[in-house]
Amino acid sequence: MRFALWFFGAVLAAQSPKVLIIGDSISIGYTPPLTKLLAGKAVVTHNPGNAAHSSNGVAKLEEWLGKESWAVIHFNFGLHDLRRMDDGKHQLLVEQYELNLDRIATKLTKSGAKVTYATTTPVPDGKLSPPRVPGDDVKYNDAALRVMKKHGIPVVDLYGFVKPQQAKLLAKPNVHFEPAGYEALAQQVAAEIEKHLKQ
Repeated sequence: MRFALWFFGAVLAAQSPKVLIIGDSISIGYTPPLTKLLAGKAVVTHNPGNAAHSSNGVAKLEEWLGKESWAVIHFNFGLHDLRRMDDGKHQLLVEQYELNLDRIATKLTKSGAKVTYATTTPVPDGKLSPPRVPGDDVKYNDAALRVMKKHGIPVVDLYGFVKPQQAKLLAKPNVHFEPAGYEALAQQVAAEIEKHLKQ
C-alpha cells in the first residue's frame, strides 16, 4: 500500500508543471509556504542556495535553468545589488543592475517558460548588517520595472504589498521577514503563478 501511494505520488509529480524560483534569501524564505500553496498544482524548485546579486545571476543562469522544461520561472534580484560596501558604494551600481536584469530577462523569455518578476521588498530604517539605505529600494525597483516593461514580464509588486505593513511583516531591524511575513509573500507570488499555470 505504501509503495502504491509513493508510486502514485511520483507519477503525479512527474506530470505536474515545474516552477523555478530564482532569488535571494527573501525568496528562500517564501518558497516553503509557496510550495504548500501550489501543492497538487505544480512542483516548485528554488535555485541552489542564494542567488545573491544580479551579476551572479548572469553568471549562473544557464546552470540554474539546467535541462528542465519549466512552466513558470519567477525571479528577483535587488537587495544584494543595493547593499552598501565598506567604501559606501553599492555592491552594483543601478546602471549595472539594470543591464544585468535586461540580460537575464532576455534569456528567461526565450526559455519557453512563462516569466514573472517580484519587486524588491522594502529596506527599513535602522542599523542593518550588511548596510542598506532606505530609498535605494525605490531606485532599484524603478530600474527593474523599466526592464520588465520592455520585455512584457508581469510583476508581483512585493514592495507595494509590504510597505504599508512592514512594521508587522518585517523582522526588526532587518530586511528579512517574520514567518507570517513569508506566508503573506508566498500568497502574493502563488496568486500570480497560478494565473500562468492555468493558461
